[in-house]
Amino acid sequence: MDWKLEGSVQTTESPELQGQEGILEDIGEDGLSESFQLLQIDVECDCQDREPLPTSSTTWCSELSRLAGQIRRLYGSNKKVDRPFWICLTGFMTDSPLYEECLRMNDGFSSYLLDITEEDCFSLFPLETLVYLTPDSEHALQDVDLNKVYVLGGLVDESIQKKVTFQKAKEYSVKTARLPIQEYMVKLQNGKNYHSEILAINQVFDILSTYLETHNWPEALKKGVSSGKGYVLRNSVE
Repeated sequence: MDWKLEGSVQTTESPELQGQEGILEDIGEDGLSESFQLLQIDVECDCQDREPLPTSSTTWCSELSRLAGQIRRLYGSNKKVDRPFWICLTGFMTDSPLYEECLRMNDGFSSYLLDITEEDCFSLFPLETLVYLTPDSEHALQDVDLNKVYVLGGLVDESIQKKVTFQKAKEYSVKTARLPIQEYMVKLQNGKNYHSEILAINQVFDILSTYLETHNWPEALKKGVSSGKGYVLRNSVE
């Protein structure tokens, strides 16, 4: 399933929103004119491009619950920001276990103000507009281009084969980018020598939305990269 963060949607309403009065009450009156961008998350690769699970189905159900929880937190954060993103879940089957888990865990999920489609991001949007966010990219994200669609891979298991999202983008000749963690943060010494740039989709969302409001990468990264990932801002150790 895919989540995408698209830019300039200033004059286009989602088909699900047209004709629905008052539905933006919790988000703001100008949500679809100047402040709505499009966020898409790719969760399809979570199910299709993974190595076989070494454990029981309990592990699989636990991972689905984690991803459903991330969707809830992302959606909640989006309702609070001044410039909300339009959320599109692509490659998302309504008869899938993930959908059922979202209904179970997220109160009112069926009424969430977002789009759900079984199409993948590569067929739904022009390929030249896509930027797949992956920690394996060689290119650091320098700015948020409002004419691009930013795709977040909805992976919840860090033990899966490496570079899944990167290889998927490469297969379709789609541009990739990584969050500029290496440019603004340094590794923090810890007993486990643990450092990871893999973030939950709601953490990536918090970084992108904070940057869109502040245009300040250190502030944005501080919002989404917890100390548990083994990174701290450069100025905090100087």
